[in-house]
Amino acid sequence: MQNYPFVITICSEKGGVGKTTLATNLAIFLKALREDLQVTVFSFDNHFTVDRMFALSGEQPRGTVADLLKGVQGGDLLQMGQYGVNYIPSSNELSELRGALQGPMFLARMMANANIPGIVIIDTRPELDILTQNALYAADQVFIPVKDMASLENCKNIFALFDSRGLDKKSLALIPCLVDSRIKFDGMFRDQRTLLKAYAINRGYRCLDSYISKSPKVDSLNTNPDGKIYPVLTHARGTDVYGQFTTVARQVLSAFKETTEPRSIQFSRWLKSEDERRNAAYVSRRTTIRLNCPICNRPLIDSGINNNPSHYYENLDGTARGFIHKECFTGLIIPLFNPNGNTISSGDPFNQLLIDVSATSTVIFRPVNVGSSTSIEVVIIDKTGRQVIKQVFAVREYSESFLNTREGSLYRLLNATLGQTTASTVLLVQPVPDDDHEAILKEDGYRRFRKIKQQIATSASV
Repeated sequence: MQNYPFVITICSEKGGVGKTTLATNLAIFLKALREDLQVTVFSFDNHFTVDRMFALSGEQPRGTVADLLKGVQGGDLLQMGQYGVNYIPSSNELSELRGALQGPMFLARMMANANIPGIVIIDTRPELDILTQNALYAADQVFIPVKDMASLENCKNIFALFDSRGLDKKSLALIPCLVDSRIKFDGMFRDQRTLLKAYAINRGYRCLDSYISKSPKVDSLNTNPDGKIYPVLTHARGTDVYGQFTTVARQVLSAFKETTEPRSIQFSRWLKSEDERRNAAYVSRRTTIRLNCPICNRPLIDSGINNNPSHYYENLDGTARGFIHKECFTGLIIPLFNPNGNTISSGDPFNQLLIDVSATSTVIFRPVNVGSSTSIEVVIIDKTGRQVIKQVFAVREYSESFLNTREGSLYRLLNATLGQTTASTVLLVQPVPDDDHEAILKEDGYRRFRKIKQQIATSASV
């Protein structure tokens, strides 16, 4: 049976507001209040506090949070830690992985497939980077610790992110954290907590009734001669902070109980529908593929010919799509642009350049009007979109020279794909991997190809 976690993200762009203190101790209090509940914690920060607090002596890690971001299932990375809390070991490789993350929804995808039950708490770095954004997207609840006016001011960036992405801000809640209850004010705002809460409400932010106060006793749990990190649950009994964490944990358990479908279930359902949509789109594209190469008219898969498809073609309206044999396309491109006409020399460096360029670049065949006649403009653009080669060929040249290597191949390609040429018709030819030529028909490959099509369509309409 698939397990789906209820995810809590602790987030603030300001350091020193108690994010990690809140994340680690909340996990321990949740487990103490509900021994049957699986509680997991991990951190995107690089201070390894989670590991120092929860690691059991002699336990070998199964992996780290970096492996989670590389696609390893979260349930396979869980370590049983102290106080009955599971954790995923921290990593100092996260900065190297930021650029590899494919948008802010990657972690939500991983949580949907993590097979981790219960509650997961994510501690984040003090910045709104791609890792923190992923943690926010995956969260059912977001706690934003505020210690002072500076940390309260930074909250606006998190709320702005939710607004810009269309996320439900009801999951966001500020919690006064590490506030000094000894500081008193005259007037209606008698202390820091009530002052911060009033400012938060005035700005339209939801603020928890509970809070975590600053305590010398709690400070000593993190910095002491033993060099260890002790939890509030076991080493600060009888303090106000102990009662405050109990209150916060009970509020979380209440929200957990009331949530019939955590975000991970909703995201899992969306992923399944997306997979079905992608598969249907792939099947639709695949069933409209023409079975023969448009240049030689031979079957694309022929056991008697050692000539796999090397290029995919499609016109702008998608009515013609298919693959071209490698030798056929090379036999078209080299004579087409070789200054010696039909002479093909294997040792010619210009020929090799054409082969290399055609193997990595997009080739565009575009009918253009030249005077009263229609010609074909052939353009080669590289991966960066830079135009490498451009040349115009008169239609009459290849239609009247059908047996000519250059014009004959071009004629057969265009006749099979564009038919009666018009200035609004464009054919795109894109190289495909040798080991998986149908990858271009799948979601990611076709998305990139469609982007090129849209760019060409825009330029064609200008």
